[in-house]
Amino acid sequence: MACLAFLAVPARAQALLPVPSGQPVELADVLLDDNPGELWVRFRFLAPKIGGQAGQIGYDVAAIDMAHLCEILAVPYVETRGITPARVVISMSDRPVDFGTAQPGATQYFEAYRLQDSRCIWEEF
Repeated sequence: MACLAFLAVPARAQALLPVPSGQPVELADVLLDDNPGELWVRFRFLAPKIGGQAGQIGYDVAAIDMAHLCEILAVPYVETRGITPARVVISMSDRPVDFGTAQPGATQYFEAYRLQDSRCIWEEF
């Protein structure tokens, strides 16, 4: 898997990012990935409160947070670096998971976007 860690920052060193749900979300890392045959920029977040149990943040709420993170973080990130990705992927995990690996018991949510006119347009996987 050809993936370049463009920014790898321990989540503990990051501040919580504001999202509509108010859940705690921290940036874990940003990866430039050309394995799909085109450049995808992957923003990986730790969101320890996501999951399907009562009292956890479900996918429907997390999807709104992911769209928000795309707009407030991904758009400026690619614009200031002058990169033009085919897709931006925003992912949330309830615990650290190495990229490209499965971790039984971990909850992970993913959304893909294409950037158009400095906006995130949702793309179906």
